[in-house]
Amino acid sequence: MSRYAHPAGSRHAEVLPEDNPPLPPEDLNELDPRVWPATSRRDDGELTVGGVGVATLARTYGTPLFVMDEEDFRGRARDFRTAFTDADVYYAGKALLTKAVARWVMEEGLKLDVCSGGELAVALAAGVPGDRIGMHGNNKSTRELRRAVEVGVGRIIIDSLDEIERLEGVAAELDRRPKVLIRVTTGVEAHTHEFVATAHDDQKFGFAMSTGAAAEAVRRVLAAPHLDLVGLHSHIGSQIFDTSGFEVAARRVTRFLAGVHEEQGVTLAELDLGGGLGIAYTSGDDPLDAKTIAQSLTAIVRRECEEAGLPQPRVAVEPGRAIAGPAGITVYEVGTVKDVEGIRTYVSVDGGMSDNIRTALYGSEYTGRLVSRESDAGPMLSRLVGKHCESGDIIVHDLHLPADLRPGDLVAVAATGAYCYSMASNYNHLPRPAMVAVRGGEARVIVRRETEEDLLRLDVG
Repeated sequence: MSRYAHPAGSRHAEVLPEDNPPLPPEDLNELDPRVWPATSRRDDGELTVGGVGVATLARTYGTPLFVMDEEDFRGRARDFRTAFTDADVYYAGKALLTKAVARWVMEEGLKLDVCSGGELAVALAAGVPGDRIGMHGNNKSTRELRRAVEVGVGRIIIDSLDEIERLEGVAAELDRRPKVLIRVTTGVEAHTHEFVATAHDDQKFGFAMSTGAAAEAVRRVLAAPHLDLVGLHSHIGSQIFDTSGFEVAARRVTRFLAGVHEEQGVTLAELDLGGGLGIAYTSGDDPLDAKTIAQSLTAIVRRECEEAGLPQPRVAVEPGRAIAGPAGITVYEVGTVKDVEGIRTYVSVDGGMSDNIRTALYGSEYTGRLVSRESDAGPMLSRLVGKHCESGDIIVHDLHLPADLRPGDLVAVAATGAYCYSMASNYNHLPRPAMVAVRGGEARVIVRRETEEDLLRLDVG
């Protein structure tokens, strides 16, 4: 038999439920406040967010539709700013970045982290001052580095020996001395998906402390006359629910700082612990709140520095998902409802993996609800799928929806504010959805819906 082709059969691609599928919730209409945006309510059965009904949003702006609860986003940003009183809080723009989002971040007193020239362009277009921006990236081009230095980006996080040479050349050419951090990998295993765990040695980010690469990076940056080394950066992964990994990482980084001081006579004043803080995608998730995170992380750094005999560096953190994720939902219209007898019902909607690739990429779990009305019907084990020509086009693997679900109903998926729009594509030439911000009973478009004309504009064939 060919190694590339095999009979499909009824269980092809392992799409069937486990032997013990999830139990239905007690109330199919309930909106768990840990999962849904802060202003979510049922009004005569219809979901409202920010005081605006989803049916009105769907009629006005179409579906699929990203809906951002502006008050929820701002509230979470304020929570982090208040919790980390003597630290820098950078919003991780890769989670979700638009000009409106960048302005919310600035207005709530946070700094902004970008990881490409495109994200930097959005930040600058929104009016973010260069000195309030940090720039990441494992392969920053000379052009990206030049733009960062020209606009006075506050911190550039160095990720490779090649970048040290590249950035030194740019800085010398422009006669500038940018402040830089060195990204180190601590070998800490975050409890997360392999593709988003970023502190083990066998991956593309940073300099491994265990191999001596990090120490060599410090030597080279200190020897570069146009680079100002101010600290270290450590990021251990994503969707993390406790601070135990940060504790181990902080201990190792602190010991490394002590080694730098002993070898080079230099005391580095900043320590960026990255982001990766988890959110509740389902009722079973139990993330920490910003205050608890801040108290724990600052205590960890203080204790480790005291034991190492070092002055405590200024801490920075980079929440992205933890701010944007819970504030967003995606609204879809149901197109077909297909019962596979004895297995489940497939509910197809007008979006899919082009607006949420995380389920296919990471096996992520989500919560979905019928939101255009309430229903007293019994639970129906369902799989929420998209309209793409792809068997892996799955949005929610297993969820219970009302048995009277029908075409034309609206279904919403919660906690899609982070890494959905930012990872969206035009697969099968589907235009990307619009995004609206809702607040105080009003809605406004912050990203317009793509059109077929947009898709064809770049095709110069």
